Formats: sequence, structure tokens, C-alpha cells
Amino acid sequence: MATKGVFVVLEGGDGCGKSTQVKRMVSRLGDLGREVVATREPGATENGAAIRLLVLGGDHLDPRAEALLIAADRAEHVAEVIRPALERGAVVVSDRYIPSSLAYQGVARGLGVDEIARLSDWATGGLAPDIVIVLDVPAREAAGRRAGPEDRMEREPDSFREVVNQAYRDLAVRFGWTVVDGSAPVEEVADQIWAAVRPLL
Repeated sequence: MATKGVFVVLEGGDGCGKSTQVKRMVSRLGDLGREVVATREPGATENGAAIRLLVLGGDHLDPRAEALLIAADRAEHVAEVIRPALERGAVVVSDRYIPSSLAYQGVARGLGVDEIARLSDWATGGLAPDIVIVLDVPAREAAGRRAGPEDRMEREPDSFREVVNQAYRDLAVRFGWTVVDGSAPVEEVADQIWAAVRPLL
């Protein structure tokens, strides 16, 4: 019997520790002998890399244009990376997916959660993750974790990031996402994530 693919998404505001936790999960999944595909949004494909520069590299972008560019990146991501990996029976671990659009563009940019959900569903052909884990870290603490030049999203004020964080908490209740305290020690966070993911494997 073929191994079932599993789609895991890590979410949260900038600086919440998603990239660190993706690496830890990939290591644990590898120990189980599973094929693992670690990926991210935006920018996981060749076309997506160009879109990432448009979305994160400039100083201003109309919110609707931002939402449409991210949806285009996501369509490529699903077609080129995620669906093929799931069909092979791999575990896909993505740093961001549809929940980011719901929180950032749907709520923080004021475009509407339902509108962005419909756009994302169309872009992905209805591909939903098996689990979404939100790392919840206060905006000010997350800002202090970031190193190097900030991109356009990271340059948003604390007030914007606080709206994003609250959006994640509210949407988690609505959509059944798992919320983990990302302020806890790194290994403790990793253990909580693993406890949520392990039953799906």
C-alpha cells in the first residue's frame, strides 16, 4: 500500500520561529525514513522567486495587487512542488500557505477573509493542509529576533504586526488551527509541534 502524503503548514508573524521549527521537523521526519519536502511561500519556484521580489522587495504595493501576486505564487507552488510531492507519498512542510493570506491580506490589509479564502481556494484547486500550526509570539519580541535587512512586510509597524497576530488567533478558532506558544524554548516548541504532527504520519 502506498504511503499517504501529509501536508503540514507552519504559520505566524514574521520572526516567530517558523524557519527554525521547519528544520527541526524535517530532521525528525527524516529519522522516521519519510521523504520530506521543506518549502516556503512566497518564492519556492523559479517564477515564485520573481514574484517574491515584487511582493517583498519594494516600498509600496496596492493590497489587491499584493493578494493577487501571492495567489499566483501559490498556484505555481502547488502545481510544481506540493501536489507532486504529496502524490509521491512525501511529507510536505511549508513555511506559510493560505493562512498567511487570510491573516495578512484578509484581515490586516482589510480585503476580507472570505474574499481571500475564495481566491486562495481557486489558486490551489482546493488543496488544504492536513494541519496548520501557528506559532504565537508577541510582535515586539518577534521583531527583536530578526537579523539582517528587513523586507517590505517586516518594515510594517508594530501595530500592523499586532493585528496580524490577533488575526491568527481569531482565525485559528474559526478554522481549527493548532496554536503553539512560540515564546517557549526552541526544543519545547519543537516537541509541541511534533506531538500535533506525529498522529498524522
